[in-house]
Amino acid sequence: MIRAVRAPDPQRLAKHEGQHKYDHGHALVLSGPPGHGGAARLAARAALRVGAGLVTLGCPRAAVGENAARLDAVMLRAVDAAEDLERLLEDRRLNAICLGPGLGLEPVRAELVAATLASGRPAVLDADALTLLARDPCLAAHLHPSCVLTPHGGEFQRLFPDLASVPRPDAVVAAATRSGCVVLLKGAETLIAGPDGLALHAATGAASAPWLATAGAGDVLAGLIAGLLARGLPPQEAAETGVWLHAEAARRVGPGLIAEDLPEALPAVFRSLGL
Repeated sequence: MIRAVRAPDPQRLAKHEGQHKYDHGHALVLSGPPGHGGAARLAARAALRVGAGLVTLGCPRAAVGENAARLDAVMLRAVDAAEDLERLLEDRRLNAICLGPGLGLEPVRAELVAATLASGRPAVLDADALTLLARDPCLAAHLHPSCVLTPHGGEFQRLFPDLASVPRPDAVVAAATRSGCVVLLKGAETLIAGPDGLALHAATGAASAPWLATAGAGDVLAGLIAGLLARGLPPQEAAETGVWLHAEAARRVGPGLIAEDLPEALPAVFRSLGL
């Protein structure tokens, strides 16, 4: 049975008096080489807007200057190789990772995916990280229950080619079972499968958000989910909450939306929830 994704419980998103930033987690977003940082910056800003206490963007040393010119509240760390990431993750306060948006497909990027999975941290794998998973079954074998995969239709087909002819709900359930983690298949009707069953979020009809068909919107969604993971939400709840917030923000912006608008619309969405 498919259940509908509902508006989140405001208490699950609230911040309370007496808490400090580390009470709300520290998300790490991994970025790619110079000239390819926009997607990761969108994800990082979304993670910060959704309430992660701290967000760090890890990028190649050559891209630090570029990203520093575009970011203020998001911190920066140089990450050129898996060893750099492993050292960074010695800080256990870094408790959620987002990788894929603008990551790149070079062998060193596959090593970052491997190091992320080996860390056991809650992680959102999107875009280039999904392509790397599809290319290397050994990487996919290290997925774990704290991972969230966020493919669009083409990425899903590359990851799970034998499920291409299976009805979408059954395919997503099969993919989640096979991979051992939460799978979020993006679309106007987004399906999310994991240990809590199969959920549907339909941004159609009166609830439609067609303006999400724009470059960068998926990167924002990945950042939202990573921020919610950092705040301690379980993977499937983080995925469902992220999808709901993403579409609600899009409806508030309306026609003319670009991806940069989505994080900025979140405060109004939160106010509508009574936060």
